[in-house]
Amino acid sequence: MGTSFPDRPQATARDRAGGAEQKESVPMTQPEPGTVVVTDAGSGRYTQRVTTAGHEFLADEPESVGGADAGPTPYDLLLSALGTCTSMTLRMYADRKGIPLTRTTVRLRHDRVHARDCERCETEVGLISRITREISLEGDLDDAQRARLLEIADKCPVHRTLSHEIAIETHAI
Repeated sequence: MGTSFPDRPQATARDRAGGAEQKESVPMTQPEPGTVVVTDAGSGRYTQRVTTAGHEFLADEPESVGGADAGPTPYDLLLSALGTCTSMTLRMYADRKGIPLTRTTVRLRHDRVHARDCERCETEVGLISRITREISLEGDLDDAQRARLLEIADKCPVHRTLSHEIAIETHAI
């Protein structure tokens, strides 16, 4: 079992066992590594509590669309996953190869474009999602090292996941 969070809503024994309601409350535990749990936070119309194996934070929508702006939006989180994975992958590669990379900054934007305007896309009709990623590499790097680091950026696991076909399976529990 994971760690209990005292400020988190408590699950009753009925919630855990599916039986009759019991007065005792059982603390909810953090999920196992590799699992993310998202639950209504109860503090705003769209505010969600995101729980991972060792972290907890809020996600929300901006006030302009009815949210409370209590945390990053879902697309902010998607872009953050790609940006952090890119930066971490570059750090690991530079360290392993002895490349004098001192800092990486990754700036990302998401938008939708007409498929006909995308030269490398298989989809030919309608709109497609586009993520623009700008990478700033700092350090005493030569042109070959910079070029290689940009190649490596496309090899980060999240980039590969987003670039390939994804099957999302939904099950009621």
